[in-house]
Amino acid sequence: MNTHTQTIFRDAAIEDCPTVAQLMRIASDGVCDYIWSLQQKEFPSLTPIEIGAKRYAEDEGNFSYRNCTIALSSDRSENLPIQGMVMAFAVPPETAVESPQDLPEEIGLEILAPYMMEHPNSWYICALAVFPQYRGQGIGTQLLDLAIKQAKERRLPTLSLLCFEQNTGALRLYQRYGFEIIDHAKVVPHPLIHHTGDILLMTKSV
Repeated sequence: MNTHTQTIFRDAAIEDCPTVAQLMRIASDGVCDYIWSLQQKEFPSLTPIEIGAKRYAEDEGNFSYRNCTIALSSDRSENLPIQGMVMAFAVPPETAVESPQDLPEEIGLEILAPYMMEHPNSWYICALAVFPQYRGQGIGTQLLDLAIKQAKERRLPTLSLLCFEQNTGALRLYQRYGFEIIDHAKVVPHPLIHHTGDILLMTKSV
């Protein structure tokens, strides 16, 4: 018998930003931790996760809570009703993707450059994550279905995303879902980033 609680979806609200930061940490496999560490001097009183929450609380820009959709447990008795999220935005036909966190050009580009690969005129899934206790319930595929719906509503022909080749679980999910590898770049090793090898640019027609 399926005892899973029902999952519902809604747009993220500004009060969700601390949870958005937690899920971004999961989705990025350490890349967000690296970015937040670069901003520690600017916000010395904040922890890295608080820096992330502050960034996502901005109303403008690609990396805003306004581009997040939350997967929510309908069982309000649980301590953590939010199950996961997808953050996505449009990549224009010719304009480059906004660089992560709008960092100054001289900061961190060598390490961040592999994550700036893009596929023009696509709906870019910059983060998809589910908390560990909610995995195995099909929430990830529901979030991918939602991303397809969002792309179609915006008349964009393609979904795109980045995936570490060493993140074999995510890679298998995306390949089962029909994503194909169209480009790759070498990961610059860093203690905060969980993987080495390649980062893969993957796309799926919608």
